[in-house]
Amino acid sequence: MGKEKNSQLRWFWGHFEEVACVAIFTVMTLIAFGNILSRYLFKYSFAFTEELVVSLFVWLTLLGAGAAFRYGSHLGFTLLAEKMPPFVRQIQVWFCYALTTILFVSLIYFSIKQVSYEISFAIRSMGVGIPQWYYTVGMPFWSLLVLYRIFQGAHSASKKISNPGPRPESGDTTELEPGHLQI
Repeated sequence: MGKEKNSQLRWFWGHFEEVACVAIFTVMTLIAFGNILSRYLFKYSFAFTEELVVSLFVWLTLLGAGAAFRYGSHLGFTLLAEKMPPFVRQIQVWFCYALTTILFVSLIYFSIKQVSYEISFAIRSMGVGIPQWYYTVGMPFWSLLVLYRIFQGAHSASKKISNPGPRPESGDTTELEPGHLQI
C-alpha cells in the first residue's frame, strides 16, 4: 500500500499543472455558465464574474506554460537548430532556457512587488470587493513552478541532444513524446 500511495503522490506532483488547470477551467466554466443562465433567466448579469474569470485565466495560463515546459511543447522553429552540431544545439538550448528563466525571475520579482503594493494600500477588487492581492498572489507561486519546469525541460532537452535515440520514420509519430510533432 505504501508504494502505491507513493506512486500516486509522485504522479500528482508530476502532473500538478494538468490537475490544477482542469480544476481552474471547471470553476471558470461554471462561473461563466452561471452568469449566462442568470442573464437569460433573470435578465440580470453578475458583473463580478468577469473579474473572477480573467484572474483565473491568468493562473491557468501560467500553469499551462509550466506543463508545456515540462513536455517541451512550446512552439518553436527548429529547422536551423537541427542542422547544427550537438555542441552548438546544447549552447542554444541552455541560452534559450536562460532567457526564459530571466523572464520568469523578473515576473516573480515584479509580481511580489505588486502583491506587496496591493497589501500595503489595502486595494480591493472592483467587482467582488475582496483584497486584490488574493488574485495576484498566484503569479509568483505559479511562476516558481514554471521555473522548476523550465529547468526540467532544459535538462530533458539537453539529454535528448546528448543521447539522441532512433528517430521514427517520416509520418510515424507513435514513438514521439507528448507535445512533440515530427514534420
